[in-house]
Amino acid sequence: MIKMTMLLRRNPKLTHEEFVKHHIEIHGPLFRKIPEADKHCIRYIQTHPIKQKTSAVEVEDYDGTAELWFDSLEGLENTLNSDFYKNHVFPDEKTFLDHENTQVTIGDQVEIITNSNS
Repeated sequence: MIKMTMLLRRNPKLTHEEFVKHHIEIHGPLFRKIPEADKHCIRYIQTHPIKQKTSAVEVEDYDGTAELWFDSLEGLENTLNSDFYKNHVFPDEKTFLDHENTQVTIGDQVEIITNSNS
């Protein structure tokens, strides 16, 4: 299994609230329509920062994260190279993301704690 993690920065033309609304209500459902994602994407989670701050940890100023799990690197490539992604999803990303300042990592996930009570 391969996990892609994205640290997202919004298009500077949008407010943080507009970014979050678009990410959840438009982009997520659009990504779900990719036929290859239906085959290869195991899980997709969006996270957006809360307003409360803590002194326990220093936090970078990102507008959100996207975590996507794929069955394989080939599955990730099939999804992101698909016609639907190129023609619909990627153009949508250009409307709400600042691609130049968004960070992406791809790797193997290693579980350290798995608590079935949460």
